[in-house]
Amino acid sequence: MNDSLERVVSGRAWEEVECVPVTESTAIDSRVVAGHGRSGQLMAGLIDTVEAEIVPRLILARRSSPEPLMVPAPLAAAPEQAPCVDDVLELSSLLLKDQFQTASSFVRSIQSRGVPLETVYLDLLAPTARHLGDLWTNDICHFGDVTIGLCRLQQVLRDFSPAFLNEASTRDDGRRALLMSVPGGQHTFGISMVAEFFRRARWDVTTGAPVARDELIRIVRSQWFSVVGLSVSCEVQVELLVSTIRLIRRASRNPAVGILVGGPVFVTHPEMVALVGADATAIDARQAPVQAENLLALIAKQS
Repeated sequence: MNDSLERVVSGRAWEEVECVPVTESTAIDSRVVAGHGRSGQLMAGLIDTVEAEIVPRLILARRSSPEPLMVPAPLAAAPEQAPCVDDVLELSSLLLKDQFQTASSFVRSIQSRGVPLETVYLDLLAPTARHLGDLWTNDICHFGDVTIGLCRLQQVLRDFSPAFLNEASTRDDGRRALLMSVPGGQHTFGISMVAEFFRRARWDVTTGAPVARDELIRIVRSQWFSVVGLSVSCEVQVELLVSTIRLIRRASRNPAVGILVGGPVFVTHPEMVALVGADATAIDARQAPVQAENLLALIAKQS
Protein backbone atom coordinates (compact mmCIF):
# COMPACT_ATOMS: atom_id res chain seq x y z
CA MET A 1 0.00 0.00 0.00
CA ASN A 2 1.37 3.43 -0.89
CA ASP A 3 2.32 6.07 1.68
CA SER A 4 -0.66 8.32 0.93
CA LEU A 5 -3.07 5.44 1.41
CA GLU A 6 -1.27 4.52 4.62
CA ARG A 7 -2.01 8.02 5.92
CA VAL A 8 -5.71 7.53 5.29
CA VAL A 9 -6.29 4.11 6.85
CA SER A 10 -3.07 3.55 8.83
CA GLY A 11 -3.75 -0.19 8.79
CA ARG A 12 -6.41 0.15 11.48
CA ALA A 13 -9.92 -1.16 11.95
CA TRP A 14 -12.97 1.13 11.96
CA GLU A 15 -13.17 1.40 15.73
CA GLU A 16 -9.68 2.93 15.85
CA VAL A 17 -10.29 5.52 13.17
CA GLU A 18 -10.18 8.48 15.55
CA CYS A 19 -6.41 8.01 15.73
CA VAL A 20 -5.85 8.14 11.97
CA PRO A 21 -3.79 11.24 11.03
CA VAL A 22 -6.14 12.52 8.32
CA THR A 23 -6.50 16.08 7.14
CA GLU A 24 -8.98 17.67 4.78
CA SER A 25 -6.18 18.06 2.26
CA THR A 26 -5.25 14.36 2.18
CA ALA A 27 -4.79 13.20 -1.44
CA ILE A 28 -3.95 9.91 -3.11
CA ASP A 29 -1.86 9.65 -6.24
CA SER A 30 -3.13 6.85 -8.50
CA ARG A 31 0.26 6.63 -10.23
CA VAL A 32 1.80 5.22 -7.06
CA VAL A 33 -0.43 2.13 -7.05
CA ALA A 34 -0.55 1.57 -10.81
CA GLY A 35 2.46 -0.74 -10.89
CA HIS A 36 1.59 -3.17 -8.12
CA GLY A 37 -0.15 -5.93 -10.07
CA ARG A 38 -3.72 -7.01 -9.36
CA SER A 39 -3.74 -5.50 -5.86
CA GLY A 40 -2.49 -2.24 -7.28
CA GLN A 41 -5.25 -2.23 -9.89
CA LEU A 42 -7.86 -2.87 -7.21
CA MET A 43 -6.54 0.01 -5.11
CA ALA A 44 -6.46 2.31 -8.12
CA GLY A 45 -10.08 1.47 -8.83
CA LEU A 46 -11.02 2.55 -5.30
CA ILE A 47 -9.23 5.89 -5.29
CA ASP A 48 -12.22 7.97 -6.37
CA THR A 49 -14.25 6.46 -3.55
CA VAL A 50 -11.54 7.24 -1.00
CA GLU A 51 -11.13 10.86 -2.03
CA ALA A 52 -14.80 11.68 -2.62
CA GLU A 53 -16.49 9.73 0.17
CA ILE A 54 -14.18 7.96 2.60
CA VAL A 55 -11.83 10.77 3.66
CA PRO A 56 -14.72 13.06 4.69
CA ARG A 57 -16.27 10.18 6.68
CA LEU A 58 -12.97 9.49 8.44
CA ILE A 59 -12.63 13.15 9.34
CA LEU A 60 -16.16 13.20 10.74
CA ALA A 61 -15.57 10.02 12.73
CA ARG A 62 -12.29 11.38 14.08
CA ARG A 63 -14.08 14.43 15.49
CA SER A 64 -16.81 12.41 17.14
CA SER A 65 -14.68 10.60 19.80
CA PRO A 66 -16.60 7.31 19.77
CA GLU A 67 -16.80 5.10 22.81
CA PRO A 68 -14.29 2.24 22.85
CA LEU A 69 -15.47 -1.09 21.49
CA MET A 70 -16.88 -3.28 24.24
CA VAL A 71 -17.22 -6.94 23.35
CA PRO A 72 -18.59 -9.21 26.06
CA ALA A 73 -16.35 -12.15 26.87
CA PRO A 74 -17.68 -15.40 25.43
CA LEU A 75 -18.78 -18.19 27.70
CA ALA A 76 -15.81 -20.51 28.00
CA ALA A 77 -15.73 -24.28 27.80
CA ALA A 78 -13.08 -26.30 29.58
CA PRO A 79 -10.14 -27.08 27.25
CA GLU A 80 -10.98 -30.78 27.22
CA GLN A 81 -14.60 -29.99 26.26
CA ALA A 82 -14.19 -27.26 23.64
CA PRO A 83 -14.48 -28.20 19.95
CA CYS A 84 -11.13 -29.02 18.38
CA VAL A 85 -9.73 -29.45 14.88
CA ASP A 86 -10.67 -33.14 14.86
CA ASP A 87 -14.28 -32.20 15.61
CA VAL A 88 -14.31 -29.78 12.67
CA LEU A 89 -12.89 -32.44 10.34
CA GLU A 90 -15.38 -35.04 11.57
CA LEU A 91 -18.38 -32.76 11.12
CA SER A 92 -17.17 -31.73 7.65
CA SER A 93 -16.83 -35.36 6.64
CA LEU A 94 -20.34 -36.23 7.85
CA LEU A 95 -21.85 -33.30 5.97
CA LEU A 96 -20.10 -34.25 2.73
CA LYS A 97 -21.16 -37.91 3.08
CA ASP A 98 -24.86 -37.02 3.23
CA GLN A 99 -25.13 -38.13 6.85
CA PHE A 100 -27.17 -35.19 8.08
CA GLN A 101 -28.82 -36.92 11.03
CA THR A 102 -25.48 -38.28 12.20
CA ALA A 103 -23.96 -34.80 11.78
CA SER A 104 -26.73 -33.21 13.84
CA SER A 105 -26.32 -35.86 16.55
CA PHE A 106 -22.57 -35.27 16.52
CA VAL A 107 -23.08 -31.55 17.19
CA ARG A 108 -25.50 -32.35 20.00
CA SER A 109 -22.98 -34.73 21.54
CA ILE A 110 -20.43 -31.92 21.68
CA GLN A 111 -22.99 -29.61 23.28
CA SER A 112 -23.76 -32.35 25.84
CA ARG A 113 -20.17 -32.08 27.09
CA GLY A 114 -21.23 -28.82 28.69
CA VAL A 115 -20.03 -26.68 25.79
CA PRO A 116 -22.05 -23.40 25.59
CA LEU A 117 -24.10 -23.11 22.42
CA GLU A 118 -22.31 -19.88 21.53
CA THR A 119 -19.02 -21.81 21.57
CA VAL A 120 -20.57 -24.50 19.37
CA TYR A 121 -21.53 -21.78 16.88
CA LEU A 122 -18.19 -19.97 16.87
CA ASP A 123 -15.69 -22.81 17.40
CA LEU A 124 -17.38 -25.66 15.53
CA LEU A 125 -19.98 -24.56 12.98
CA ALA A 126 -18.13 -21.47 11.70
CA PRO A 127 -14.75 -23.26 11.31
CA THR A 128 -16.56 -26.13 9.57
CA ALA A 129 -17.99 -23.70 7.02
CA ARG A 130 -14.52 -22.24 6.44
CA HIS A 131 -13.02 -25.72 6.08
CA LEU A 132 -15.62 -26.72 3.50
CA GLY A 133 -14.81 -23.57 1.55
CA ASP A 134 -11.11 -24.38 1.70
CA LEU A 135 -11.77 -27.86 0.32
CA TRP A 136 -13.24 -26.28 -2.79
CA THR A 137 -10.63 -23.52 -3.05
CA ASN A 138 -7.85 -26.11 -2.92
CA ASP A 139 -9.60 -28.33 -5.52
CA ILE A 140 -10.07 -31.16 -3.03
CA CYS A 141 -13.87 -31.23 -3.36
CA HIS A 142 -16.22 -30.32 -6.18
CA PHE A 143 -18.08 -27.02 -5.87
CA GLY A 144 -21.43 -28.81 -5.92
CA ASP A 145 -20.45 -31.14 -3.06
CA VAL A 146 -19.26 -28.23 -0.95
CA THR A 147 -22.42 -26.26 -1.66
CA ILE A 148 -24.59 -29.21 -0.57
CA GLY A 149 -22.44 -29.64 2.54
CA LEU A 150 -22.93 -25.98 3.43
CA CYS A 151 -26.69 -26.33 2.94
CA ARG A 152 -26.70 -29.24 5.39
CA LEU A 153 -24.62 -27.21 7.82
CA GLN A 154 -27.15 -24.40 7.55
CA GLN A 155 -29.89 -26.88 8.45
CA VAL A 156 -27.90 -27.82 11.57
CA LEU A 157 -27.79 -24.12 12.42
CA ARG A 158 -31.57 -23.87 12.01
CA ASP A 159 -32.09 -26.89 14.25
CA PHE A 160 -30.23 -25.17 17.08
CA SER A 161 -31.74 -21.74 16.45
CA PRO A 162 -34.70 -21.97 18.90
CA ALA A 163 -32.41 -22.89 21.80
CA PHE A 164 -29.91 -20.21 20.83
CA LEU A 165 -32.55 -17.49 20.63
CA ASN A 166 -33.97 -18.54 24.01
CA GLU A 167 -30.74 -17.18 25.47
CA ALA A 168 -31.65 -13.72 24.14
CA SER A 169 -31.84 -10.61 26.26
CA THR A 170 -35.23 -9.03 26.88
CA ARG A 171 -34.46 -5.70 25.18
CA ASP A 172 -36.55 -4.85 22.15
CA ASP A 173 -36.09 -1.29 20.91
CA GLY A 174 -37.12 -1.72 17.29
CA ARG A 175 -33.64 -1.64 15.74
CA ARG A 176 -33.66 -3.09 12.24
CA ALA A 177 -30.86 -4.73 10.27
CA LEU A 178 -30.69 -5.96 6.69
CA LEU A 179 -28.07 -8.71 6.36
CA MET A 180 -27.23 -10.02 2.89
CA SER A 181 -24.40 -11.45 0.81
CA VAL A 182 -23.10 -9.03 -1.78
CA PRO A 183 -25.05 -9.50 -5.06
CA GLY A 184 -23.60 -12.48 -6.87
CA GLY A 185 -22.46 -14.18 -3.66
CA GLN A 186 -22.96 -17.94 -3.51
CA HIS A 187 -22.75 -19.00 0.13
CA THR A 188 -25.00 -17.66 2.88
CA PHE A 189 -23.96 -19.63 5.96
CA GLY A 190 -21.94 -16.76 7.43
CA ILE A 191 -24.84 -14.33 7.03
CA SER A 192 -27.20 -16.86 8.63
CA MET A 193 -24.97 -17.14 11.68
CA VAL A 194 -24.58 -13.37 11.99
CA ALA A 195 -28.37 -13.06 11.80
CA GLU A 196 -28.66 -15.48 14.73
CA PHE A 197 -26.51 -13.26 16.91
CA PHE A 198 -28.40 -10.13 15.89
CA ARG A 199 -31.73 -11.78 16.71
CA ARG A 200 -30.42 -12.95 20.06
CA ALA A 201 -29.53 -9.32 20.78
CA ARG A 202 -33.19 -8.48 19.95
CA TRP A 203 -32.69 -6.83 16.58
CA ASP A 204 -35.40 -7.04 13.94
CA VAL A 205 -33.48 -8.81 11.17
CA THR A 206 -34.26 -9.14 7.47
CA THR A 207 -32.12 -11.64 5.58
CA GLY A 208 -32.38 -14.25 2.87
CA ALA A 209 -30.82 -15.72 -0.24
CA PRO A 210 -28.58 -13.44 -2.33
CA VAL A 211 -30.54 -11.08 -4.56
CA ALA A 212 -29.70 -8.99 -7.61
CA ARG A 213 -28.35 -5.53 -6.87
CA ASP A 214 -31.48 -3.80 -8.21
CA GLU A 215 -33.59 -5.83 -5.78
CA LEU A 216 -31.27 -4.97 -2.89
CA ILE A 217 -31.58 -1.27 -3.70
CA ARG A 218 -35.35 -1.60 -3.91
CA ILE A 219 -35.39 -3.12 -0.41
CA VAL A 220 -33.38 -0.30 1.20
CA ARG A 221 -35.42 2.31 -0.65
CA SER A 222 -38.75 0.88 0.52
CA GLN A 223 -37.86 -0.21 4.07
CA TRP A 224 -36.10 1.60 6.93
CA PHE A 225 -32.99 -0.07 8.39
CA SER A 226 -30.62 1.14 11.09
CA VAL A 227 -27.83 -1.00 9.66
CA VAL A 228 -27.14 -2.85 6.42
CA GLY A 229 -24.65 -5.70 6.68
CA LEU A 230 -22.97 -7.08 3.54
CA SER A 231 -20.76 -10.14 3.30
CA VAL A 232 -18.20 -10.99 0.62
CA SER A 233 -16.74 -14.46 0.28
CA CYS A 234 -13.74 -13.59 -1.88
CA GLU A 235 -11.59 -10.62 -2.89
CA VAL A 236 -12.91 -10.48 -6.46
CA GLN A 237 -16.26 -9.26 -5.09
CA VAL A 238 -14.73 -6.17 -3.45
CA GLU A 239 -15.12 -3.87 -6.45
CA LEU A 240 -18.80 -4.81 -6.74
CA LEU A 241 -19.14 -4.14 -3.02
CA VAL A 242 -17.82 -0.58 -3.47
CA SER A 243 -20.46 0.36 -6.04
CA THR A 244 -23.19 -1.45 -4.10
CA ILE A 245 -22.45 0.53 -0.92
CA ARG A 246 -22.54 3.78 -2.89
CA LEU A 247 -25.98 2.92 -4.26
CA ILE A 248 -27.27 1.87 -0.84
CA ARG A 249 -26.24 5.17 0.74
CA ARG A 250 -27.90 7.15 -2.06
CA ALA A 251 -31.13 5.10 -2.06
CA SER A 252 -31.54 4.31 1.63
CA ARG A 253 -34.78 5.37 3.28
CA ASN A 254 -32.60 6.02 6.34
CA PRO A 255 -30.10 8.70 5.24
CA ALA A 256 -27.87 7.88 8.22
CA VAL A 257 -27.80 4.13 7.61
CA GLY A 258 -24.75 2.33 8.99
CA ILE A 259 -22.90 -0.12 6.74
CA LEU A 260 -21.22 -3.21 8.18
CA VAL A 261 -19.11 -5.51 6.00
CA GLY A 262 -17.83 -8.99 6.66
CA GLY A 263 -15.77 -11.74 5.10
CA PRO A 264 -12.22 -13.11 5.22
CA VAL A 265 -10.77 -10.14 3.29
CA PHE A 266 -11.76 -7.76 6.09
CA VAL A 267 -10.36 -10.02 8.81
CA THR A 268 -6.94 -10.09 7.16
CA HIS A 269 -7.09 -6.51 5.80
CA PRO A 270 -9.21 -4.35 8.15
CA GLU A 271 -8.01 -1.23 6.33
CA MET A 272 -10.25 -2.30 3.44
CA VAL A 273 -13.34 -1.38 5.49
CA ALA A 274 -12.73 2.32 4.88
CA LEU A 275 -11.65 1.78 1.29
CA VAL A 276 -14.93 0.15 0.27
CA GLY A 277 -16.99 2.91 1.89
CA ALA A 278 -18.25 0.93 4.89
CA ASP A 279 -18.33 2.00 8.54
CA ALA A 280 -17.26 -1.12 10.44
CA THR A 281 -16.52 -4.83 10.36
CA ALA A 282 -16.49 -7.60 12.93
CA ILE A 283 -14.10 -10.49 13.39
CA ASP A 284 -16.92 -12.95 14.09
CA ALA A 285 -20.69 -13.26 14.41
CA ARG A 286 -20.65 -12.58 18.15
CA GLN A 287 -18.97 -9.21 17.66
CA ALA A 288 -21.21 -8.07 14.79
CA PRO A 289 -24.20 -6.78 16.82
CA VAL A 290 -21.81 -5.16 19.28
CA GLN A 291 -20.16 -3.29 16.43
CA ALA A 292 -23.61 -2.31 15.16
CA GLU A 293 -24.48 -0.87 18.58
CA ASN A 294 -21.25 1.14 18.63
CA LEU A 295 -21.90 2.34 15.11
CA LEU A 296 -25.38 3.57 16.00
CA ALA A 297 -23.98 5.38 19.03
CA LEU A 298 -21.46 7.13 16.78
CA ILE A 299 -24.12 8.10 14.25
CA ALA A 300 -26.31 9.47 17.05
CA LYS A 301 -23.48 11.70 18.24
CA GLN A 302 -22.97 13.03 14.71
CA SER A 303 -26.64 13.88 14.15
